[in-house]
Amino acid sequence: MEKAIKKYFPIFLLPTMIAFAIGFIVPFVYGIFLSFCKFTTVTDWKWKGLQNYSRIFFVNGKLDTTFIHSLWYTALFTVVSVLIINVISFLIAMALTKGIRGTNLFRTVFFLPNLIGGIVLSYIWLMIFNSVLSNFSKTIVSTQWYAFWGMIIVVCWQQIGYMMIIYIAGIQNIPGELIEAAKIDGANSWQLLRYVTLPMLMPTITICTFLTLTNGFKLFDQNFALTGGNPAKMSQLLALNIYDTMYGTTGWQGVGQAKAVIFFILVAVIALIQNKLTTSKEVQD
Repeated sequence: MEKAIKKYFPIFLLPTMIAFAIGFIVPFVYGIFLSFCKFTTVTDWKWKGLQNYSRIFFVNGKLDTTFIHSLWYTALFTVVSVLIINVISFLIAMALTKGIRGTNLFRTVFFLPNLIGGIVLSYIWLMIFNSVLSNFSKTIVSTQWYAFWGMIIVVCWQQIGYMMIIYIAGIQNIPGELIEAAKIDGANSWQLLRYVTLPMLMPTITICTFLTLTNGFKLFDQNFALTGGNPAKMSQLLALNIYDTMYGTTGWQGVGQAKAVIFFILVAVIALIQNKLTTSKEVQD
């Protein structure tokens, strides 16, 4: 069996690798190339060098405050959403691993929002928010902070159930004899959580933090459907800002592509740093 697998696995691997190259590697490399060009289509381009990258931050010699604003706005949104999602999903997971009645029902209910598409979910919540805020003569886009907390609520409501499932799997994977030994040694609930549960859950925390961190930075559909960047582009996250640059202004496709490259590098570096920090705290077998 092993000899047959070693002999024929390239044949089975080849279609997947071809699809991966066509669907990801080639567009990714060509996208980097286009970030140095002025183009209207992928075949109609003119080399511009670093001009597109200089126009990311400066337009006609003036600082592009829209991009700078979306940068820190996205960073703040990501930090808040990562903290809320992971804390609440962990607490729910802890509660649902205590053997209470109806555990499976609760797990299903909490997970269901993750099955709804981001666009549909955002339009539903948009009607809810505006109907509530109309009592105060406000809308979700009255200010950037109304929009901010509206997106936080939608994203948390959608992702908490998914992260809860991952935390439940991690908690159930903790050896029961380790917990029993800690209890015999006189550990109280807080000590058990701090010195046993959390250290043993670090691989799970690494996964959940990585997912929520990258999801926060890459968020587009909820931002597009819920606020559209309003008011006055003040609620634009980075992904929507790139989209607006690409398709909202004629002749700025190259600048939008350059922003996308910077965006990729930013997310990749932050994700790698987060992964390194959390992995270093994992308990070794």
